[in-house]
Amino acid sequence: MLHVLVCDDEMGMRLGVLRTLQDFTMRVPDVEDAIGFVIDHAESGEEALDKIRRQPPDILLLDHKMPGISGLEVLEQLSGMKTDMLTIMITAYASIETAVAATKQGAYDFLAKPFTPDELRSTIRKTAARLILAKQARKLAEEKQQVRFEFIRVLGHELKSPLNAVGGYLELMKARQQGSELASYDEMIDRSLDRIDGMRKLIRDLLDLTRIESGRKSRSLAAVDVAATARTAVETVQAEAGARKIAVRIRAAGDVSMQADAREIEMLLNNVLSNAVKYNRDGGSVDVAIERRDSQIVIAVSDTGIGMNSEEVGRIFNEFVRIKNDRTQHILGSGLGLALVKKIVQLYDGAVNVESQPDAGSTFTISLGVGQAS
Repeated sequence: MLHVLVCDDEMGMRLGVLRTLQDFTMRVPDVEDAIGFVIDHAESGEEALDKIRRQPPDILLLDHKMPGISGLEVLEQLSGMKTDMLTIMITAYASIETAVAATKQGAYDFLAKPFTPDELRSTIRKTAARLILAKQARKLAEEKQQVRFEFIRVLGHELKSPLNAVGGYLELMKARQQGSELASYDEMIDRSLDRIDGMRKLIRDLLDLTRIESGRKSRSLAAVDVAATARTAVETVQAEAGARKIAVRIRAAGDVSMQADAREIEMLLNNVLSNAVKYNRDGGSVDVAIERRDSQIVIAVSDTGIGMNSEEVGRIFNEFVRIKNDRTQHILGSGLGLALVKKIVQLYDGAVNVESQPDAGSTFTISLGVGQAS
């Protein structure tokens, strides 16, 4: 509901506006509910100023010629107030000079007496639409500012931890904490390199995510063998999987090729398989099943890892989310991998679902539309 204040010294005019607008509703693009109006009135400029100072309306219908202070004088006194209110001047003395003077004082529109109910509704409709759209634009700007603030805050936090770790190791090496033997510092160097690799991955994931969301990522659609891409993805995790004795198996049924950007399918599989190994138990397994179902390629990645509860499952596709508990505190990650997976899946009119139980493993099921890359 929008609040309209009618300021006019003629009671008939005030009542006429009330009758015209009290049951009037309108719709604005991108606003779900119909917009209605609550009408208040004032019979003088002094009364209108008092009401506006106590509670500014959304729209002010302001008569130009009134006993006491005039409409233009009301506008002049309101010029220092910061409100979203829009003013429509109503007057029997319609002239270019009056319109220019009212506009200079901040009036949004001009309505000359006598006017018909349709003319009033048309002017109110235009003014209300401007008001609603301005509020929406301001709200969107505030939301974008909040998202930007939150993004920078989280990014700063994600980078601060590895930088502090690397800095700490360098300080220890500078102080020759382990003596003069270079080999004594190998573990510190290895840990520092791991942290730097983690930051590199964070930056890569962040750039990929940003390019996909902005639509600026160049894409080359061609026939992609998803099974072959999965086998390549397995090779990238094989070193860690082998060191922890985690078996990674792939089973592909029939032709599982599709029109896609090869890099996107590679990113998708790399992230899902990397998680399946990282969050697995030593001596566990990862099974990748790929098949065609009607017009979709379905990829199911199952692991025997630490699993998740329902609350954790509900959050894992959000940006910068990592499940943090006693079992995951030593596992490094960008917190962007699964958010990237979700964005890629959406490009192919697909879906990603997760079934998981704590200490029993997880299964990620991804469906991709064949030839439906958008």
